[in-house]
Amino acid sequence: MKKIIILALFFIAVFGDTNRTNNIKEKIDALNSIINASIWNIRYENFIKYQGISDEIAILNLELKKSTDLHTQEEIKRKISNLKEQLNLLKEYKDLNFAQILSAPNNIEVLPKLTNPLAIIGAFSHIKKLKGEKEEYISKFNEFKNLVDKIKEKNLKLKELIELDPNTKNIQALKESDQKLEEFGQILNFISVSYSVYEKKIDEEITRVSAEIKVQGLRAVNILIAIVLVVAIAFVLKFIARKYIKDNERYYTATKIINFININIILLILLFAYIENISYLVTILGFASAGLAIAMKDMFMSMLGWCVIVFGGSFRVGDRIKVFQNDTTYVGDIIDISFLRITLYEELTLETYTKNRRSGRIIFIPNNYVFTNLLANYTHHGMKTILDGIDINISFDSNIDKAQEIVENIVTHHAKKYTELARKTMYRLQDEYSIKNPKVEPRFFVFFEHWGMRISAWYMTNSYAALVLRSTISKEIIKEFKKHSDIKIAYPTQNLYLDKMNLSHKTKDFSIKE
Repeated sequence: MKKIIILALFFIAVFGDTNRTNNIKEKIDALNSIINASIWNIRYENFIKYQGISDEIAILNLELKKSTDLHTQEEIKRKISNLKEQLNLLKEYKDLNFAQILSAPNNIEVLPKLTNPLAIIGAFSHIKKLKGEKEEYISKFNEFKNLVDKIKEKNLKLKELIELDPNTKNIQALKESDQKLEEFGQILNFISVSYSVYEKKIDEEITRVSAEIKVQGLRAVNILIAIVLVVAIAFVLKFIARKYIKDNERYYTATKIINFININIILLILLFAYIENISYLVTILGFASAGLAIAMKDMFMSMLGWCVIVFGGSFRVGDRIKVFQNDTTYVGDIIDISFLRITLYEELTLETYTKNRRSGRIIFIPNNYVFTNLLANYTHHGMKTILDGIDINISFDSNIDKAQEIVENIVTHHAKKYTELARKTMYRLQDEYSIKNPKVEPRFFVFFEHWGMRISAWYMTNSYAALVLRSTISKEIIKEFKKHSDIKIAYPTQNLYLDKMNLSHKTKDFSIKE
């Protein structure tokens, strides 16, 4: 009975060790599957193969030198040729450069200092790129570290297996695994140090850029608030101008000035917010402005002319002006005064009637013309009237006094309301200008001409409709003159006197020639 128990225990121990051995082998096989699937282990195995083939080729070369048999030499050469082909396929695994592949880069991309809000977009992209590179490196590092951990676990299982089954195969597998673990462990220690330095550099760069993003964001908010305040003040000033300035032209000029000042203040805010070395900027601008002043003098003169026009009050939008350019004259109404030019809408005037014979064009006049050309303003300082004249020629035998009286009555009647308007305007102009004798009443003159007597009538009329009143007065005068037989309109004539005898002779001669 005792022997039976001992045998049972023996069989239990044997079968128990067998099951344990099988379990360990299964775990080792599972670990081998994981290890063999790793790209790093594949590179290592290929490196070992490359070294083995290189050693084998070296041995065969020695045998080739020692061999004297031609057949043997040919066989060795064939083997060497085959091995070299295999070596060529594995040439990229000549060196075990895990440390070089897995080591973190010594330098990382450093973003220049942020100086404006537009760079914030690039800064966020830079941070995202750094984090992506860091995550990619961490993935490689963790993959390699996991491989080392699996090799360690395999070694432990091999040691357990050797305790149960200490055969040569298991011992050799443990030696190879220990050698691999030693090499991989050294690489892991190296890249761990490299990773810690790399991680610190990336974290410092991300922290720096994030801080600069915060500063630039805060600066952008402050600038935006300042710009909004400037714009709001401009709207308030426009509202006040609209409330207290009833004249549309004056209101238009006021809004132009407000917009100009508003834009310049905004530009100054942006300039001083993002320029660090103002003295350097001033020096550069000094040299640049000198060159620009020469190359773009017309533009700068137009800008200066705009200041003279707007702040001097010589012209306003809505004024009717006459511009003299070489031998051409343009008369029209100002519809816009921009920073560089005056925009004029050409009107139908006496100038159009006598010379141009066309109108309705948009004329662009550079602002620098206020310094170089003559510009006449028909409606300066609120004036609504101008002095216009009409000439009537009567024959020498006409009743000059009656004709003059008729002209005076008609002109005085039609120009009465404009005369009163001109008188009020002149009183206002005397507060600003030294006008000694503001005569606004109609004036009449009689002159001697070659073909008769000229009655010249001068009267105040609407600055914007001078032709209308001129047409009305002309028609009235002709109608009234026709009622009087002793008044005749004079115009250039020519009398032709013919001698009857000479005419008959010439006719006769002419007929003979025929």
